[in-house]
Amino acid sequence: MKVNGVGGPTATPTSRTTARTGAGFSLPGASGASATQAAAATASTGNVAGVSALMALQGVEDPTERRRRAIRRGTSLLDRLDELKLTLLGSGGDSIAILDRLSRNLAEEREKDADEGLNTVLDQIDVRAAVELAKAEMARSRR
Repeated sequence: MKVNGVGGPTATPTSRTTARTGAGFSLPGASGASATQAAAATASTGNVAGVSALMALQGVEDPTERRRRAIRRGTSLLDRLDELKLTLLGSGGDSIAILDRLSRNLAEEREKDADEGLNTVLDQIDVRAAVELAKAEMARSRR
């Protein structure tokens, strides 16, 4: 058997030269042409069902990927907080762009992980980022 893309499985060529014309079963009153059309319609439906099943499997998310995304988000927030710290300690330069990125990272949805320790650390990172944003907002409102 050979699989060619989404067309589904096809039989590999054989050395037989005779075609099977009367083998198998047929529905009473069904001609050979209409039976062939029905078989083709069924085959195309099967291909769509196969593709749908593959798409459904790709949509299944494993817990490891969810954990990686949560860790990546936390790391990104920590990076933005470090940038903000360096900017404020250094020249006091363009902290508005860093605060904007921090705000966007904080607004990203975070899914809860099964590991309570990881959730606790990520919660603390979120709180720290929110505090820094609130402090920046307070400083802006005083000006």
